[in-house]
Amino acid sequence: MSRTPFIAGNWKMNKTMAEAAEFADAFKKQEIHSKAKMAFCVPFTDLAVVKKAFEGTEVGVGAQNVHFEDSGAFTGEVSLPMLKEIGLDYCIIGHSERRQYFHETDESCNKKLKKLLNESSIIPILCVGENLDEREAGKEEEVVSSEIKADFEGIPEELAEKVVIAYEPIWAIGTGKTAGPEQAEKMCGFIRRTFASLYSQEAADKLIIQYGGSMKPENAEALLAEPDIDGGLIGGASLIPEKFAAILNAAK
Repeated sequence: MSRTPFIAGNWKMNKTMAEAAEFADAFKKQEIHSKAKMAFCVPFTDLAVVKKAFEGTEVGVGAQNVHFEDSGAFTGEVSLPMLKEIGLDYCIIGHSERRQYFHETDESCNKKLKKLLNESSIIPILCVGENLDEREAGKEEEVVSSEIKADFEGIPEELAEKVVIAYEPIWAIGTGKTAGPEQAEKMCGFIRRTFASLYSQEAADKLIIQYGGSMKPENAEALLAEPDIDGGLIGGASLIPEKFAAILNAAK
C-alpha cells in the first residue's frame, strides 16, 4: 500500500513567540518539492502564533502534550478544549522525554489517546521506543510491543488507524547516534506487525510509522527509503528552516 510520507517537527522547549513567527516567515520561503505531509509540534505558548502564521498553507500545527481531563486542579497542564479552540491538527503523546522526566505511563498515554480520538479530530502522534539498556539486553521488541498493547487498550480499530506511531529509540534522541536504516526498518516493521496482531493487516497497511531518532538531512534519504518508515519526528533539525526543508525534500 502506498502511504503518504509525514514529516513532523518537534521543537521541544525551544523558541519564544517572536522566534516562532520569525521561523515561520523563513520556512515559507523554502523551496519544497516533496508531496509529504508536514507539521510542527511547538510549545503551548507558540501554538496560536504558529497556527496563524501557517494559515492557508499545507503546514499542520500540533501540540506536544495534552491532559486527559477537560478542566480541574491540574496546575501547569493544558486541556483538549484549549487545543481545539486553536484549531490544531496534531498532538504528540508519550514522548520519551515526557515518560522519562515527567513520569508519564502507558496508562496515562492510553487515556490521552482515547480523549483525542473520541472527542476531537486532532491526530495523535504516539511515541514508543526502548532505551540503551533495553536495546543492549535484546529487549527492544518486548518493550515496544508492551507499550503499543497498553497504549491502545480499549481503542477500536476505526479509531486506532487514525493514530500516527513514532518509533524513537531513546538512545538515539539528541545524542547524535542514529539507528541505521536496517535497524530502524526492522523495528518499524515489527511495530506494523504488532499493530496488525491487535487489529488487522488492512489497518496496519494504512498505519503511518515515523522514525524519531536524530533524523537529519544527511541520513533522511536512506531512512525514508525503507518500506516501513513513512516519515520522521524531527527534533533539532526542525528548528532550522533549511534543514527541515531538506528532510522534507528527501521524502519520495
